[in-house]
Amino acid sequence: MITVAEQVFAERGYHAASMDEIAQQVGVSKPMLYEYFGSKEGLLRACILRARTELREVTQRAVAEAPTLRDLLWQGVAAFFRFADTHARAWRVLRQETALAGTSGAEEIETFRSQQNAFTAGLLATYLPAAAEWEVVAYAELLGGACERLAIWREGRPEVTPEQATDMLMDVVWTGLEGLLERQTPVPAQVSDSFKTREAGASTVSG
Repeated sequence: MITVAEQVFAERGYHAASMDEIAQQVGVSKPMLYEYFGSKEGLLRACILRARTELREVTQRAVAEAPTLRDLLWQGVAAFFRFADTHARAWRVLRQETALAGTSGAEEIETFRSQQNAFTAGLLATYLPAAAEWEVVAYAELLGGACERLAIWREGRPEVTPEQATDMLMDVVWTGLEGLLERQTPVPAQVSDSFKTREAGASTVSG
């Protein structure tokens, strides 16, 4: 049901998508969709929740073996762009925030964004223990916003590979991060409690 709904939402947009069409393509009755998801908004939230869970898992796997901060960020950003390519329908649903204004879907997308940024901030905090918390959070927000905008820009430019997009983004942000990194002292690879708390809060919010 979620796979079909994701396709319809991606192709038609949330407002133009109908529960009748989704039910017909799934091969179930419309009342059954409502029984499972409660409403069209509930079905949309389920699509967004699955997409954000998949992206989180992809990102975690990508950075798991990274030996340095630069490599960790490169792998994580590249994983994001690859996700936008290989999960194109899910990505189109996730970027419909403007069209979803006033719905719980927009809130779910913001939760997805907060989850990704909290995860990034936690990774940065591991390598930047002497940085102010606001600096770490700011860089995480900057990276998240840049990834989203560049992913949207790439949609009409298939010749730009995920790797090329990652190189461009890293060229912009790495100079500042490298300066912060040079001022740090070595510490064990452990995320601070404050970032653990924020990340846990973001990841447990659901539709």
